[in-house]
Amino acid sequence: MNNSSTVGKSVPRLERVTKVTGSLKYLGDVDLPGMVHGKILRSTMAHATIERIDAAAAAKLPGVVAILTRDDVIGNPHYNSHYGPILKDQPVVALDRVRYVGDPVAVVAAITPAIAEEAVELIEVDYQPLPVLLTPEEAMAEGVPLLHEGVQKPKHGFADVQDVGPVAGTNICNRFQLRKGDIEKGFAESDYIFEDVFTSPTTQHAALEPLTAAAQLDSTGRLTIWSTVQNPFVIRDEMAELFNLPLSMVRVIALHLGGGYGSKLYLKLEPIVAALALKARRPVMITLTREEVFLTITKHAARIHIKTGVKKDGTIVARDCRVHLNTGAYAEIGPRVAKKSGYTAAGPYVIPNVNIESCLLYTNTVPAGAFRGFGVSQSTWAHESQTDMIARALNLDPLELRLKNLLDEGKEFVTGERIHSFALKECLQKVAAAIEWGKKVEPREPFRAAGKGLACLIKSTLTPSMSSASVRLNEDGSAHVYVGTVDIGQGSDTAMAQIASEELGIPIEQVLIVHSDTDLTPYDQSTSSSRSTFHTGRAVQLAAQEVKRELACMAAPIFRVSPEDLIFENQAVRLKSGPGSEALAFRDLLVRHFGINGANLMGHGIVRTRSVDEKGGPHTSSFWFAGATAAEVEVDTETGRVRILRYATAADVGKVINPLHCEQQLRGAAITGIGQALLEELVYQGGVPINPNFLDYNLPRFLDIPERLIVILVERPHPDGPYGAKGVGETAVIPAAPAIANAIEDAVGVRIKDLPITPEKVLRALQEAAGKKTLQYKTG
Repeated sequence: MNNSSTVGKSVPRLERVTKVTGSLKYLGDVDLPGMVHGKILRSTMAHATIERIDAAAAAKLPGVVAILTRDDVIGNPHYNSHYGPILKDQPVVALDRVRYVGDPVAVVAAITPAIAEEAVELIEVDYQPLPVLLTPEEAMAEGVPLLHEGVQKPKHGFADVQDVGPVAGTNICNRFQLRKGDIEKGFAESDYIFEDVFTSPTTQHAALEPLTAAAQLDSTGRLTIWSTVQNPFVIRDEMAELFNLPLSMVRVIALHLGGGYGSKLYLKLEPIVAALALKARRPVMITLTREEVFLTITKHAARIHIKTGVKKDGTIVARDCRVHLNTGAYAEIGPRVAKKSGYTAAGPYVIPNVNIESCLLYTNTVPAGAFRGFGVSQSTWAHESQTDMIARALNLDPLELRLKNLLDEGKEFVTGERIHSFALKECLQKVAAAIEWGKKVEPREPFRAAGKGLACLIKSTLTPSMSSASVRLNEDGSAHVYVGTVDIGQGSDTAMAQIASEELGIPIEQVLIVHSDTDLTPYDQSTSSSRSTFHTGRAVQLAAQEVKRELACMAAPIFRVSPEDLIFENQAVRLKSGPGSEALAFRDLLVRHFGINGANLMGHGIVRTRSVDEKGGPHTSSFWFAGATAAEVEVDTETGRVRILRYATAADVGKVINPLHCEQQLRGAAITGIGQALLEELVYQGGVPINPNFLDYNLPRFLDIPERLIVILVERPHPDGPYGAKGVGETAVIPAAPAIANAIEDAVGVRIKDLPITPEKVLRALQEAAGKKTLQYKTG
């Protein structure tokens, strides 16, 4: 019992006042003593050798402090030339050649950003063009140049991608394969076979805060980095390896972030800003322009070939999936994306025969990395679109077809493990009910057709991984919570404070979150994969419980009871016997026990997940995301315009820690998914991105938001999460595109297989369908 109970309540965000008043400190507000500013010279060629670099004129410009080129990097005794989270294929600056438009060639440090920008324009570079490969299909062709050779792995890689690596003599960065059953036998036993190809384009994360980093080396050679980063401890580890330093000589500090969505994971600016700070012998900060952000990291474009065999009654017998992902010029975290996209490619269904191959290809485009869903959005677009097509071809209800084949509690997934705490069926049924599935909808002028569509998903979280937390109970009964999780706008600070408040029985206003600083806060692997509440939240809970055990041991002799007979509420410990029982305030208990003011207690919690279960079987994910989306749309058959009337998204969150925050997460994710479905694409012409800015890159507007956006929180508690909680953030992004495409086909009878679903594509498909009908009529 806890009269200060906060878990399950819509507690306002802790930082709400500072955000609204503009006083919350972001990295762009930091001004270090003696700091100079960096600007990057980027390649204008998609693929070329570098014949000459001349920075003499730039160096003479007044106000220029230092210039970093390949001459400073090659053979430098202080740091290595290449880095990467899985494959060390990315140079600090381009060495022998550039591999995409935007590849860093040189960087200038100057006393003002304007001077640094002017100096960049004075650097001369001569290029010798090389053949350009823009798509995975081009990269796989015979006789094309290899973009990388002899790539090495980091000394300490991630456990879940230890088996990855390039295919020698090809541009295949990584190939993931998964087989279950007998795929050929499965197709032979099928009554019908469906075969389709679906594509999704390169898109951008569009976080409002641009990528920024600052670096400083002190007189002892200790490196401190401030960065807009989602995984500071991974950045610390990678920078220590890059600069040949022990971990104790690298410090990474992360402040509040203005959004991330995966774009601020792993090394981005940190290597180049640290190398420049070393040469300048002064602190250096680099803040990217919006165009530069587009030229730094993107979401993987994909081409997915999916072949499915079914029985007449709709039972799925076999599914073959061939996934081609465009990872751009460098691997980044692409091998993990390919793996996650691979083992979800067959969908959240019980299928006895599965064959999956997921290939990651190097190309001469902007590097692609983590994006909400880690490759699962791309594979879900394919399998959920085709699943609907199968239902329509067999004259079956798309909802019933899914329910017939759906994974459920205790069923075996394609990875060989049994699924638990997985309320997908409930999510699917609830979103269908929310849009009145089965009830015909009449379009309104000027729209001439209306329809409904469904889609569902399964997604893993990062496994194995580790998170830790510390809770300090102060002498006055307030608490400090030390966590490595970064608040990127998702409200993790508030959730962690709620958990500590709930466990200790103290008001949330008296809980302070200490933000991620690798010198001060305990290890947390990453703020990604919607893992923070499940992992770090549980670590906070364990740390608070350790403090409670210490308090109970102190108080038990005083009350002359066993520790188990005590409870904690209102910053005090008392007997379980009733609300009127004697209570002892934490402050008084600490003074009484230690005999002095100023004493405090410290608790620690560690959560470590593994890749094998207790029986030695596969454990791909410590928990599985289950979610579904239903869309009701109107289509203007004269223009191809699509408007979303009702849109329902459901997620199995395990246990709701903060209802308002969960709803906000799902609403925001749904809008992101709608943008990916209908609007967004980074367009290339001859290897050059032509819309790398918010003016030309189409993002959702208020007019694109559904008239009714319904959020449904389903609770199927997980035994290992805090109070049963799981993750939530990515769930609503993933099924958006297929749900909308399915609704469009229901409305007008045309199938769009290539994202985004623009009015032009819809209108073209309608015209082609009308032409085929006319032709059939004339020749019939």
